[in-house]
Amino acid sequence: MALAAGNKGKVVEDYRMHQRDTGSPEVQIALLSARINDLSDHFQLHPHDRHSRLGLLRMVNKRRKMLDYLKRIDAGRYRTLIERLGLRK
Repeated sequence: MALAAGNKGKVVEDYRMHQRDTGSPEVQIALLSARINDLSDHFQLHPHDRHSRLGLLRMVNKRRKMLDYLKRIDAGRYRTLIERLGLRK
């Protein structure tokens, strides 16, 4: 389940570092988080959808790897991103 173009553009605009930024770790993690949240809502309605659940697990693992990378290269950016996304308690 892909994000709608309007939602994707809003997420990119909110998390980009400069005007033409679409590939920074912050943007990629924010896009994955938005897709994960959409799929979480999907599973409330369709609890037996096993194929989509596999895709969800892949996205969660990919986001985890990107967060590890961001934490390794710049811990400050990592902390601000997880606060903005509300990922950690």
